[in-house]
Amino acid sequence: MEILSHYIVVIVTGICLGIGYIIKHSLDKIPNKYIPLIMGVLGVVLNSWLNGFVFTPEILFGGLASGLASTGAFGVVKNLKKEV
Repeated sequence: MEILSHYIVVIVTGICLGIGYIIKHSLDKIPNKYIPLIMGVLGVVLNSWLNGFVFTPEILFGGLASGLASTGAFGVVKNLKKEV
């Protein structure tokens, strides 16, 4: 788990979190099961864009980890709100 923390890009995670929230609550035509896939792809594109459209394995892994971390962060916040 510690190795993932080296690749997560906070800016990409935040952007993916916001867009994922919009997709989940505004676009009813997109099933929830596709949101992690969309966030993974979006994370790779955003991470590549932030690095000047250079594509390396580190950028790929960082984008995937950041996009998928945003879906995990949404789930954590949702569960914490339920418990309160």
